[in-house]
Amino acid sequence: MSTPRTRAIVGVASALALLALTACSTSPGSSPAPTSVSLVTAPAPDGRVIATGTVIDGGGHVQLCLGAVAESHPPQCSGVPLEGWTWEGVDGSETADTTTWGTYAVYGIFDGEKVAVTDPPIMLALYDPIRPEDPTGGEVGTTADAELARIQDDVTERLGAEATEVRTERGYVWVEVPWDDGTLQDSVNALYGDGVVIVSSAFREVD
Repeated sequence: MSTPRTRAIVGVASALALLALTACSTSPGSSPAPTSVSLVTAPAPDGRVIATGTVIDGGGHVQLCLGAVAESHPPQCSGVPLEGWTWEGVDGSETADTTTWGTYAVYGIFDGEKVAVTDPPIMLALYDPIRPEDPTGGEVGTTADAELARIQDDVTERLGAEATEVRTERGYVWVEVPWDDGTLQDSVNALYGDGVVIVSSAFREVD
């Protein structure tokens, strides 16, 4: 049978164990648990945009691949639908079975889900884009690898299909989305801190 003294000792030990666990969960340098804060993506651009990638026309369903392309024959991807696309007068394509594809710079109006083509496409072999500036200034990030891995997983879960690529490189988490005007970049800065996640936009405004 336990005595009052024994019960007191057990109670103190339990309290100390609880304090130790609490201290471990909030120790300096530990990664904070993901919050319920949402990442805010940008509204669709007003004018024409341009993006480069592989255009795949599978039986009349035409899409612009902004992310990974499966190296099958014919290739496959999950891209942005293109409206008003025509192969008439367009060089540089290949066809296998009922699928035609090629790599191009595509102009159009992006409404957040699809692109209405406005100009003839340019073969990537003939396209000379303006190289974007490195937003990091060439500096290597200082965030620990374990924290970058956690943030990469968190960003991937939050954005889902809205991100065409999420990777870790040079001390940063790099996120590519079809379109960002700085809205998403501000959002990830607020959530993860400045200089941790770098957002790039596949579409670029031309007017």
